[in-house]
Amino acid sequence: MFRKPLILSTVVFTTAVFGQQEKPLPAGSVKGLVETACTTCHPASMMTSAGHTREDWKLVVERMVANGAEIPPNQMNAVIDYFAKNLPEENVPKAVIVPGPVKVSFKEWTVPTVGSRPHDPLATHDGYLWYTGQYASVLGRVDTKTGKIQEFRPPNPRSGPHGLVEDAQGNIWFTANFKGYIGKLDPKTEKVVEYKLPQGVGDPHTLLFGHKGILFFTVQQANKVGRLDPKTGDIKIADSPTPRSLPYGMVVDSKGIPYYCEFGAPKIAAIDPETMKIKEWTLPNAASRPRRVAITPDDVIFYADYSRGFLGRLDPKTGAVKEYASPSGPRSQPYGITYLNGAIWYNEGAVKPNTLVRFDLKTEKFQTWAIPAGGGVVRNMMTTRDGNIVMAESALNMVALVSVEK
Repeated sequence: MFRKPLILSTVVFTTAVFGQQEKPLPAGSVKGLVETACTTCHPASMMTSAGHTREDWKLVVERMVANGAEIPPNQMNAVIDYFAKNLPEENVPKAVIVPGPVKVSFKEWTVPTVGSRPHDPLATHDGYLWYTGQYASVLGRVDTKTGKIQEFRPPNPRSGPHGLVEDAQGNIWFTANFKGYIGKLDPKTEKVVEYKLPQGVGDPHTLLFGHKGILFFTVQQANKVGRLDPKTGDIKIADSPTPRSLPYGMVVDSKGIPYYCEFGAPKIAAIDPETMKIKEWTLPNAASRPRRVAITPDDVIFYADYSRGFLGRLDPKTGAVKEYASPSGPRSQPYGITYLNGAIWYNEGAVKPNTLVRFDLKTEKFQTWAIPAGGGVVRNMMTTRDGNIVMAESALNMVALVSVEK
């Protein structure tokens, strides 16, 4: 069954970036409970700006409870009914399916902990699919052959794991988005080491290893980027040059230079890995809001323009930018993105159902597939070593493996 992608958790960003106006909660018998349980953490617009089916509101409420909302179990159905009656699904962009020559198949798994909101996927060297269960503060590991799932719980409660990457020794590194630290999990011992970030650097987001084993990361709301030397624990922090630029997704080029996109500005930036000096490229459209980035073997950057419904191409060598309208249109909200086999693959996260999109770099033609369970906003995706794709279907509490026919 297809479900509308749930975008409730992104409204906080679109409110800040695009200036959405606050809307009051509608009247109802549980309005007071909703105000007490929900608006202590976020504005009412995070609820009133989103309309969903009852099934999807159930998933939203489960995520909110997993994230700490104090809704008594015997009031859950009443709260779900309140949202479903007053904020129904409406005016959802429809997916545009574009046929093409490539064949794929999907395997999807529901993760064990209700309301986890799987955020980032990770394909490790041993063939497992890992994910961060951000709202339940868990790390999960899926055996894609058997479907067995094991979850690991960092000892620091309410840590909010977000970004995810593997080191050469098989350790799993993650950003503790709610607690301001970088974590390292040894899957064999289940021991977690925490690298606390400086004061004022409280929401680490995406992380990647550059050359020389140095870990680079973005810090979204703090408007900073950082580097961590795992050997010494030394941490260096730098300000993103543009105020409120909301540093977001990252890639590293063949020379070890990290690039990141600025979700709060129409910009892509690069970090000098030694000096932490930052260079920015301003995109041609002021309304562009790139959210995730991918990189090709020849170090060309592709970005998912979330606000405008475009796939963008930036050549850092020349500064040239080229853009392509995403198949499902300006409200499709391109999000998770990766490179694989001569093509850019990404997700359209606001259409029903979500789509997996392939853009052939030689022909510049699109091909799209409907994600079987609906997608639930694929916030990130990653290419596996054997040429497939893993992704997290956040709002549906699912993760997936996309096998590409060779």
